[in-house]
Amino acid sequence: MVDESYDQGKRWWTLVVLCLSLVIVVVGNTVLNVALPTLVRDLHASNSALQWVVDAYGLVFAGLLLTAGAIGDRFGRKGALTAGLIIFGGASTVAAFSASSGQLIALRAVMGIGAALIMPATLSILTNVFPPHERAKAIAIWAGLAGAGAAVGPVAGGFLLEHFWWGSVFLVNVPLVLAALIGGRVLVPRSQDPHAEQLDPTGAVLSMVGLGGLLYGIIEGPSHGWRSAATLGPLLGGIAVLVGFAVWELRAEHPMLDLRFFKNRTFASATAAINLVFFAMFGTFFLLTQYLQLVLGYGTLEAGVRMLPMAFTMMVSAPMSAKFVARFGSRKVVSTGLSILGFGLLLLAQSGVNTPYWHLVVAIVTMAVGMGLSMAPSTTGIMASVPLRKAGVGSAVNDTTRELGGALGVAVLGSLLASKFTSALPASVLGLPGPARAAVRSSLGGALGVARSLPPAVGVPLEAAAKGAYVDAMSVSLVAAAMVTIAAAVMVRRFYPDRIVMQYHETHGDGDAADAPAASSDVPAGTGTNGHNRNGAAGGPRSLEEVGR
Repeated sequence: MVDESYDQGKRWWTLVVLCLSLVIVVVGNTVLNVALPTLVRDLHASNSALQWVVDAYGLVFAGLLLTAGAIGDRFGRKGALTAGLIIFGGASTVAAFSASSGQLIALRAVMGIGAALIMPATLSILTNVFPPHERAKAIAIWAGLAGAGAAVGPVAGGFLLEHFWWGSVFLVNVPLVLAALIGGRVLVPRSQDPHAEQLDPTGAVLSMVGLGGLLYGIIEGPSHGWRSAATLGPLLGGIAVLVGFAVWELRAEHPMLDLRFFKNRTFASATAAINLVFFAMFGTFFLLTQYLQLVLGYGTLEAGVRMLPMAFTMMVSAPMSAKFVARFGSRKVVSTGLSILGFGLLLLAQSGVNTPYWHLVVAIVTMAVGMGLSMAPSTTGIMASVPLRKAGVGSAVNDTTRELGGALGVAVLGSLLASKFTSALPASVLGLPGPARAAVRSSLGGALGVARSLPPAVGVPLEAAAKGAYVDAMSVSLVAAAMVTIAAAVMVRRFYPDRIVMQYHETHGDGDAADAPAASSDVPAGTGTNGHNRNGAAGGPRSLEEVGR
């Protein structure tokens, strides 16, 4: 429900502010990628520390999104957006002056709290401001800028690292936050759910603890050994807590996440598609930025600029996805997009120590086309599967799947990379002194640092071997990501509907929205986009089980 005083003629300017707020969150995540090799040198971060610097943000972000979305629904989405921007901007400023990787990890977690308040508010306000016939277009623009921001972040980070210290990549957020706060005060309307349910703090804690244990086991597995108690304990404990979370949510009177939504095939398959797109995207960013700098030898700005083709492609392909959906249907567009993404990952997996840049351009542009085609229609599917008054929770589910997918991508692909990298190192590494051996095995950056401190007769072969080991490990990780993505394409082709109606609720005599979501795969002839027949009779599905059939 939007404040009645809001001028609908401002809705596209409102979208500008919402997209700026979204870009802040996305850039705040990806801007750090090009700084990862610098953190190895300046903060002596290991490979697992690098993963935690990235995933501390994503874990807190994903763990709090559903609760943050519910807070926005209950107490006001504009207030949640404003609070999130202030927290995010403040934590970014302090993070710029971190003295250790541990401090940086903690502040990245605080940034995740701010981001969790920002992101669901942007999409829930969007869905309340735009009428149904414009909503898909607005969401496509929103999703396109999210993807573009993910690729623009490394460019901004590279430029700053070329001219300033590594902490400057966090200060870039401050002027953007100020602009969003000023624009939001003027252009963003007050919006909330007049019938908001109670919060579910138990569900929020269980989800964070479960996800935290799962990610900890995945990230630390290569260091402790996959069969060690230090790895299996958190993994099994995290899974057990997540099972407890599911049981709690099914029994809770006011669940944070109503798991019945997953009975809707549209909702479930759209959630899986978004999750795996970001699994591939963030995992690839984590691998690729280190490959560009440490293997191919590009500077930080050069590495960032070489990611621009991905940004430009996503800015074009994501908004165009709405036209393709109108012509070919959602199922074909999303499944084709995932297939193209998988093909791009396989192309990137062919990269070697001396791969020319044109090969990388072909691979990342192919990936960007696939991401752009699949993201916006999947987001539309999620938002169309929940009642309008639950827009905050629907937005939070969409955002949670993105961040959880990104965190898992970094954790799984990063851990697979670390395991394969360590096993591919030459036997001569075992002859190095203990500290040097540990540094070589910790990361490619550590290995190159040791190699360049040794006499050329020893250091040059070690450097070449370390680069070769990284490339081999990266290829294995990318092939694994491609297989998962292609499997998701098959799943979407089987379960996703051809058509999704942007109808969120039907209005009863008392003006209250029905609880049942109303995304439909089969639109009866003569039914308009408002879900009613031309003679005024209500049409469309009336229960969760009917939706998406």
